[in-house]
Amino acid sequence: MRKFLVVLDDSRECLNAMRYAAFRASHTGAGVVIVSIIPPEEFQHFMGVADLMRAEARERIEAHFEVFAKWMRDRQNVNPTLIIREGDPVQEILAVVNEDPEIGILVLGAGTDKSGPGPLVTQMSRGSGALPIPVTIVPGEMSKERLEAIT
Repeated sequence: MRKFLVVLDDSRECLNAMRYAAFRASHTGAGVVIVSIIPPEEFQHFMGVADLMRAEARERIEAHFEVFAKWMRDRQNVNPTLIIREGDPVQEILAVVNEDPEIGILVLGAGTDKSGPGPLVTQMSRGSGALPIPVTIVPGEMSKERLEAIT
């Protein structure tokens, strides 16, 4: 089965990337893999504090995932899976892609502020020529109705 890989983070544009991946998966019989990456700099504390922060970050990610997963299951008949990684976001995304040969498309949401589309979109598009899969960049301002129409 082909799978769409989408990144779960705290950005506004993440919502459109999730919607796009779910709509496309639903219309094509594909799956959705959601990856969330915890940057290593979040745990530059004493060991006990770092462990507590790591556990809290995982709980926050899992709760956020459940909101998207429920919507995908109930509205799109797609049952996503969650992968949580720690490390450099680009390296971890590439590792997930290389570990699962069924992942066929990386879906990213583009930011809409003046600073650009976001660091992840910028980094992934710079190296897109060497990626083993295509990248779909979803505009952060696109309406839900327009997303549904084009998928």
